[in-house]
Amino acid sequence: MTHQDQLKRVLKIENTPTRIITLVPSQTELLVDLGLESSIVGITKFCVHPSFLRKYKTVVGGTKQVSFDKIKALNPDIILCNKEENTKEMVYELEKIAPVHISDIYNVDDALELIGLYGELFSVEKKAEDLIKNIRNELLDFQYYINDQPKLKVVYFIWKNPWMVAANKTFINEMLALNNFENHFKSLKRYPEIELEAIDENVEVILLSSEPFPFKEEHIASLKLRFPSCKVILVDGEYFSWYGSRLKDAFGYFKTLHQTL
Repeated sequence: MTHQDQLKRVLKIENTPTRIITLVPSQTELLVDLGLESSIVGITKFCVHPSFLRKYKTVVGGTKQVSFDKIKALNPDIILCNKEENTKEMVYELEKIAPVHISDIYNVDDALELIGLYGELFSVEKKAEDLIKNIRNELLDFQYYINDQPKLKVVYFIWKNPWMVAANKTFINEMLALNNFENHFKSLKRYPEIELEAIDENVEVILLSSEPFPFKEEHIASLKLRFPSCKVILVDGEYFSWYGSRLKDAFGYFKTLHQTL
């Protein structure tokens, strides 16, 4: 049987994979929510949801560097990657071990497509369909809610030293747009380094992500001194950057976030 990943690469897989290595944290969480926990044999050190998973699954490395020997020893049927989070060099080596399925996510439609692809690939179509329906309903409800919220110009920081932001061509930027936030750095691409001087008086809100840099209250205080006319708040970065099953709870979180603005 043949399957396509989100790069339109064709994978030939004879039977439903039962030994899965997942090298993307949000996709690991998705697999568990699709009832595939027992099929997971290898994960990354960043696969923190569900929190207990790392206690009894083999950790094969991170998202950029892995132990190919560990992965090979696990005898996987399939390895799950992501175009952004994993490297071409990794994929090249991993393909020598097992078929590699690559996701490519820029918006909610892409995320829902991936859920459907996993449903077919791992023979859990009904669970995938139910999850997609749940997320679509939550999104529709949120879209009605957000229509009554003001449009705000924002900056979304992901790193410090150097300062880095989420710009255009990212899933985060799409989530900002869904929240009726205008990204001050939407003219830039991906995750550029910026100077604080590039933030002008039109910016109303500065969002500090909880990941990958662990922004804390001290960073909020520092930026408030620098930009006294801006609201500076810490946000849960997982709800802005993790696609997959986390989306079913993201829109409820966003409602709560808007109530603080």
